[in-house]
Amino acid sequence: MYPADLKYTKDHEWIRVTADTADVGITDYAQQQLGDVVFVELPQVGRILAQGDVFGTIESVKAVSELFAPVAGEVVAVNDALTSAPEQVNSDPHGAWIIRVRPSHAADLDGLLDAAAYQQQIG
Repeated sequence: MYPADLKYTKDHEWIRVTADTADVGITDYAQQQLGDVVFVELPQVGRILAQGDVFGTIESVKAVSELFAPVAGEVVAVNDALTSAPEQVNSDPHGAWIIRVRPSHAADLDGLLDAAAYQQQIG
């Protein structure tokens, strides 16, 4: 259910590293808890994030939740398609990335959860 090629945070974000960048989104568990997503606030491209920084918000019919950076780095792209179709987060949570970052510290990934540990955390 949770792809093995992703790393996960305790705050329910995922990260997929490819070459020198990484895509970040929210997990299937997170989107289930939120319900129907109606808005995603995206950060500015070029923004520098520290690990754990809030980089945006996601709004559903139930709640507004902050999004946290799983690693430190520079935002190099945002998924503009979510502006007009935020429901992609519900229909494809592990494919609908929110931001793309260039990580500045590879060691940040070491503290994240693998798929098995994340599934154990959410029960």
